[in-house]
Amino acid sequence: MSLVSVVATVLNEAEDIDALLTSLAQQTLAPADIVIVDGGSTDGTWEQLQAAKTSHAVLVPIRDESCNLKRSPGPIARGRNVAIAAASADVIACADAGCTYQSDWLARLTAPILEGKTEYALGGSRLDPGNRTLWDIASAPFLGIKLTDEQRDKSVTARSMAFRKSLWARVGGFPETAFLGEDTLFDVAIRKISAPAFVEKAKAFYHPRNSFPSALRQLASYARNDGVLGIRPARFARNAARCLVEVLAVLALIRTPWPLVAVLALETYFAFRLDWRGLRGMSGRVIAARWLFSLIVPWVVMWNQVVGTLQKSAPVNRQNIET
Repeated sequence: MSLVSVVATVLNEAEDIDALLTSLAQQTLAPADIVIVDGGSTDGTWEQLQAAKTSHAVLVPIRDESCNLKRSPGPIARGRNVAIAAASADVIACADAGCTYQSDWLARLTAPILEGKTEYALGGSRLDPGNRTLWDIASAPFLGIKLTDEQRDKSVTARSMAFRKSLWARVGGFPETAFLGEDTLFDVAIRKISAPAFVEKAKAFYHPRNSFPSALRQLASYARNDGVLGIRPARFARNAARCLVEVLAVLALIRTPWPLVAVLALETYFAFRLDWRGLRGMSGRVIAARWLFSLIVPWVVMWNQVVGTLQKSAPVNRQNIET
């Protein structure tokens, strides 16, 4: 019997649930069970999960409507906790709807844990090279997503995360007081007692399918949640400084264009510094979209983090809007 369970929580993911299940069922390291908690979907997701039990014997679907923003301030965290509590194995791997996984993902991600090297492992996420939009590529580094497997990744995301169930219990599970950022807070708690292993080539293949407006909404949602939780003050300070310098450079145009030229050069660096190798060979349209999105980033982050700090209210996502 496998020593690993895979868990996920979903809400109104009818478009993505079949692809997720198929990729998890094809793992070279077969999971003991795949526990998926549905928070009360109304779009057919739950019916798809029930139907999938006939072809996926290890699938354990659970419907729990307390894992919904209407009934919990932290529905994603609650869904993960419910799934982990029901999982049979000692090692837990977290997956996510909207993602698919290469066949060796589970084996790679959990290897450091099963070999006794650590109790906690992170794989990160990347865009699926065969299923990505212009604005997925443009927004990727600002949303913590890589373009290739080769890019080093020390980001924290429950799209690809594994740990011993005993470690999850010791830190009190995922924090159910946070709507977004529950994986970041979970990571902070774990690192006080266990250092993570960052596993190469264990990234989730993420399929956000973003347009320009939806990418901005996702960025704004993350920034607003940072304000609600009071985290990442250094990120806020960096983005606020960029906004201030841009304004001063524009005002200086009355006398000289050189400050603006310098600012635009610096903004070009910010746009491409994290993943320029992954952009090699891409069209000028992609490069222009990345540069434009990067230019907007500091304003979206600064404004929404201030809003979150002042209002202390969680942003909603598309799933919870529809229910």
